[in-house]
Amino acid sequence: MDQDWEDNYEEDEDKDGTEMSFLDHLEELRWHILRSMASILIFTIAAWIFRNEIFGIIIMGPTKVDFATNLVLCRLAEVTGWTSLCMQKADFILQSREVSGQFMMALTQSIIVGLLFAFPYAFYEVWRFIKPGLKNKELKAARGAVFWVSLLFFIGVSFGYFVVAPMAINFLANFKLDVTIQNQFDINDYISLLSMLTLACGLTFQLPMVAFVLSQVGILTPSFMREYRKHAMIVILIVAAIITPSPDVISQLLVAFPLLGLYEISIWVSGRVLRRKMREEALEN
Repeated sequence: MDQDWEDNYEEDEDKDGTEMSFLDHLEELRWHILRSMASILIFTIAAWIFRNEIFGIIIMGPTKVDFATNLVLCRLAEVTGWTSLCMQKADFILQSREVSGQFMMALTQSIIVGLLFAFPYAFYEVWRFIKPGLKNKELKAARGAVFWVSLLFFIGVSFGYFVVAPMAINFLANFKLDVTIQNQFDINDYISLLSMLTLACGLTFQLPMVAFVLSQVGILTPSFMREYRKHAMIVILIVAAIITPSPDVISQLLVAFPLLGLYEISIWVSGRVLRRKMREEALEN
């Protein structure tokens, strides 16, 4: 932002038409944070009430043979002949090695679920605080930001949960140096892995919004992204190989294709921002 943001930050007008001081802004920020925390708390309490269902159906879902993704991949394996796509039952045992282990895991999973479902409202509160400091032109350009950020986040989380997590967990759980070695994982490690994969994908799918913001401030251009498209493809393939430790190429491509699609969408978003800025400059001149 430029000097106008500083002026608006120090002397913004509230709904009554009076000027807001720096302390008034801090008070306003405090209430936005409190409302965000309250929404997270509400969803966390709801997740705690249904903790058994969440763990048995959602948390343990990717490890089961009848999981939706596993059924689809097995059908795809029948059609293509790639039998490695059909994932078998994850061969491992979950253990809790601490006295308070299961209680803490129930609390942790409830907080994670609370954060996931409260994300749209929490981001909305952050946006409400930022919004008064934006110019009319910036407000018009950022219209629908809450909707698109939330939508991309949930698409990314769904992709991580239904695609990335089952592949990674199945491979790691069934990988053995010797058949005499039994996989016994701590419940903390399992939930941490599942959370990391899903949340990482949720953040990764914000790439179009990042491209929008960087293009808006003039840091990123579509020509730059097209020039380094090949480099981006290599990075995406490496990321897909890391996310899906299975040596199966098909599994890696299933992860890489959506990421490549996000990159192409980001190029389109950046180009649209650039064309709009050029039209506005032409009208001003």
